[in-house]
Amino acid sequence: MLDAGLEPGTLVLDLGAGGGILTRALADAGCRVLAVELDTAAAAALRGRLADDPRVEVRHADAITVPLPREPFAVVANLPFAAGTAILRRLLDPRVPLLRLDAIVEWGLAAKRTAIWPSTQLSCLWGAWHELSLVRRVPRVCFAPPPAVDAALLRAVRRKGPLVPVAEADAYLALLERAFAAQAPLEKVLPRATVRRVAHELGFDARALARDLDARQWAALYAALRPATGHRRAAAPSRRRASRR
Repeated sequence: MLDAGLEPGTLVLDLGAGGGILTRALADAGCRVLAVELDTAAAAALRGRLADDPRVEVRHADAITVPLPREPFAVVANLPFAAGTAILRRLLDPRVPLLRLDAIVEWGLAAKRTAIWPSTQLSCLWGAWHELSLVRRVPRVCFAPPPAVDAALLRAVRRKGPLVPVAEADAYLALLERAFAAQAPLEKVLPRATVRRVAHELGFDARALARDLDARQWAALYAALRPATGHRRAAAPSRRRASRR
């Protein structure tokens, strides 16, 4: 977990800090650490053990609702399996100043969101601003008590050049929602001439489904459709629904 390449002085969130093993290691590496722990007793014990370390702040809070920093930060955490996707939704919102994430999550979540094919609505959304990778498998026997499934180390690194402007995140999401919900060939869901032109340029089939395109292809298609998309959103702003795809 601590091969994350973090520079001394970096603000790092340890979400679900528990006994503080990661918290202590991050502080010893020179990072400023915000350790978030939901369990009252565990948070109190961790605060007591680290009370003399000015690099560490312990906060008794839920990782799903804790206010996120406004300054650039990283995350190194062992996320609770049941809340993994909900926490990632918050962190990987492009308006959040997350620089890098290294998190232990349930294997299926990591495999699904980093799969080359088929893509998912969330992987194409997050991939516009972050490079996602499955770094390694973490067998269930590494945990005490062991969970029912294996885990994985999921990494997300902020792109130096976003594929979609952050200011247009809602419009990009609306396009993805429309295409993934349709479950029909893209040329039947979106303007056919534009889809065929972009398909020819990028080497995909205009009859492909939404899941057949990766984040880069979706960003290029969005860019080609952007004038029309912006016009439609001005007339009828879309709702930002919590997709489960």
